[in-house]
Amino acid sequence: MADDDRATWTFLTNHAHVLLCLVGDPELRLRDLAERVGITERATQRIVAELADGGYLERTRVGRRNVYTVHLELPLRHPLERAHTVGELLGHIAPAG
Repeated sequence: MADDDRATWTFLTNHAHVLLCLVGDPELRLRDLAERVGITERATQRIVAELADGGYLERTRVGRRNVYTVHLELPLRHPLERAHTVGELLGHIAPAG
């Protein structure tokens, strides 16, 4: 299997990737967040808004920037995973360091 074939899908959604990045760096700019996740800045804005609307993410304005707080205690949304929290998931996949 070629490397390109392996890169066509992943186990986690872009929503999970955004949360993972923001847990690691709560002061990331949307532009930098989009680059890390590998999606457009517009898609990143939409995902951040959805996560905030769902209560999973909180934005706090500090000067000219946003600082993000991920609510790790909240349950995952899908019925198969609802018994687990965002923190449990991210704790297992967060980069060591």
